[in-house]
Amino acid sequence: MSSLTFHAGPLALARIRANGLQAADIGIIPGAAGGAKGLIFQALDQFVFGSWLPGSPRARTLIGSSIGAWRMAAACQRDPVAAFARLGQLYSNQRYTAKPSQSEIDAVCRDLLANFIGGHEHDILNNRDYRLHLITNRGIGALAGPVGRRAEMRGFAAAALRNLTGRRALARMVERVVLGDARGGAGWLHQRFDDFTTHFAHLDADNLAPALLASGSLPLIMQPVRDLPGAPPGHYWDGGISDYHLALPYARQAGDIVLYPHFGEHIIPGWLDKSLPWRRAARGPQRNWLDNVLIVAPSRQFLQTLPRAKLPDRKDFTFHGLDHDARIAAWQRAIGEGGRLRDEFAAFLANPDSTMIRSI
Repeated sequence: MSSLTFHAGPLALARIRANGLQAADIGIIPGAAGGAKGLIFQALDQFVFGSWLPGSPRARTLIGSSIGAWRMAAACQRDPVAAFARLGQLYSNQRYTAKPSQSEIDAVCRDLLANFIGGHEHDILNNRDYRLHLITNRGIGALAGPVGRRAEMRGFAAAALRNLTGRRALARMVERVVLGDARGGAGWLHQRFDDFTTHFAHLDADNLAPALLASGSLPLIMQPVRDLPGAPPGHYWDGGISDYHLALPYARQAGDIVLYPHFGEHIIPGWLDKSLPWRRAARGPQRNWLDNVLIVAPSRQFLQTLPRAKLPDRKDFTFHGLDHDARIAAWQRAIGEGGRLRDEFAAFLANPDSTMIRSI
């Protein structure tokens, strides 16, 4: 049984056929939103950032939203193996009351982040090889500053309806804000590429923690983060609203392969597009964006071996209720099973078989 699937754009596939998958070729690594799903990559992340990539040091762009941003922040720490283990432990051990308020969830997440990055800020912001970029969304229009939960609900209901007509309509309610390494590293994002207004700000010690929180602040479940230092004033929510799976113009970074450990073969542009199967990346005007991307994803057979035959996700909080120990045990088991993803990826590196790779 194969635990991994490989999907590549034509440029990435040609490069791998000619030279195998070389660490020196990897220039960009995205991290998708998806909450607890990101736990499945702990062992793979530890191998990639702890062993494989350090053997070929070079400047690389790490970009993520929500849990993907948190994973990329782990990669930038001095000891990424320990950082990913700490993130998995802290994330798994979240505990809430039966009906947690927004303020309760915010407090748990702030404490999680404090224990995750506290004392490691300098390493994250000054990593020799990695340039960290976090995506969050700034509300505009009805979401510029909704007063109270009902106003917020009306605003996001309007956003969902507008998104049905197209992402251009959604772009009139949220703006993308990229908080990134002051040394650069994502110039390929600066020329406009879609309908969302994109602002850029530098990460620093003052805004790293609030930016990570904002990137994962789920609408209606968590409160928005207000007025990120160094960024345009306003209310900030989860970066997955506009960039759920980071459908970005990677092919602008000519000559590099984009290594994308992902939850599946499809890249869904925004969180509100999940139920719209016709809205996938690599279609229409985005057709060439993924030409240099290699997606590495768990196989369907692998998913069948996990608790409840799926990746961990936020619905597990409801399924297990107040039986936190059962949920934590299930998530920890999934993290352990993720070791097979690491092992198969390492085997592919040692003996690359391009026949295993399907087209994106």
